[in-house]
Amino acid sequence: MKASRPASRLSTSWPLCWSGTRHLSWTCGTGMPDRKPDAPKAPPIEYRLGALRWPVMRRLGVHPSGEERSRGLGAGLEYADAREYVPGDDPRQIDWSLSARSGRTFVRLAHPDRGLDAWLLVDTSRSLDWGTALCLKREAAADLVVAASVLFARRGNRVGAITFDRAVGKVLPPSSGRRSRSALMAEARRAPGPGEDGPTDLAAALTTAARIIRRPSLLLVVSDFQSPPGWQLHLRALSLKHEVVAAMITDPREQAIPDVGLVTFEDPETGRQLEVDTRSSRLRDRFQRAAAERQAQLRAEILAAGAFPIEVTTSEDVLGQLIRLLRSIAAQARWRPGARVR
Repeated sequence: MKASRPASRLSTSWPLCWSGTRHLSWTCGTGMPDRKPDAPKAPPIEYRLGALRWPVMRRLGVHPSGEERSRGLGAGLEYADAREYVPGDDPRQIDWSLSARSGRTFVRLAHPDRGLDAWLLVDTSRSLDWGTALCLKREAAADLVVAASVLFARRGNRVGAITFDRAVGKVLPPSSGRRSRSALMAEARRAPGPGEDGPTDLAAALTTAARIIRRPSLLLVVSDFQSPPGWQLHLRALSLKHEVVAAMITDPREQAIPDVGLVTFEDPETGRQLEVDTRSSRLRDRFQRAAAERQAQLRAEILAAGAFPIEVTTSEDVLGQLIRLLRSIAAQARWRPGARVR
């Protein structure tokens, strides 16, 4: 926000719903949250996450080296059903107890213990270069990506990623190991270069994911969802086959405008500007209501698409929020009829 007083330039993404614009930003202040230079270093991510696991509610597994229960039946330790023996069946799977009781030969069927592919769809657009609290939205998104990849990989699963801004960026095929995690971290922190301005195309990223992700997988979409409408149908299509979690990256100043006088809002992705007098309490109240309505609508759209919404804010430690969220999801799922958390 460019104020009447001298100020350095920055960008944010605020949904000025009444102005007819998609999302705008202000250029006042430094754009960087205050950091204490002598703050103690945080413990390693693996240590802070402890024994926490990412809860998986659906049968998605396809790989023979993990812990997830697949949709199919076969050899495994978890009993599922039994059927009468037919020539060619593995005699080691004969259920001798049931066969003795029934007088016929039955074989035991089980849920194979398998791993799954986990995919991260990571927004790297310019609207993430904003933060007024502990960190920028881009940093919060990157921290979430790293923590999620650690949780996914520790279950014997492979992790892939698709980055996007105004178009689809890089596609990192599913793999495991620290090298792939480092590549994922670098891509999550990459900002668009010169000449890469333009509205975020979330729909294109979801379409790409639907095309290249053939096996049922766990998908985590990390974005501030500042994108033109139309992505909702693509998210719904993904949710029919995959388990999808949508992480909404937010900043406190996206929900309320402070009184800082006459300022100029700028869209960080298109360069469009709008002059606003923030001294008007009516305008500030209207903005706050519009922002709350937009956030509620976004959450409702994600739920309607069959995905699970979570919110990650720059005002709190990202790992602390994630740990709280996952414990809450697991606790809620235990009370859901027929739900099974892995």
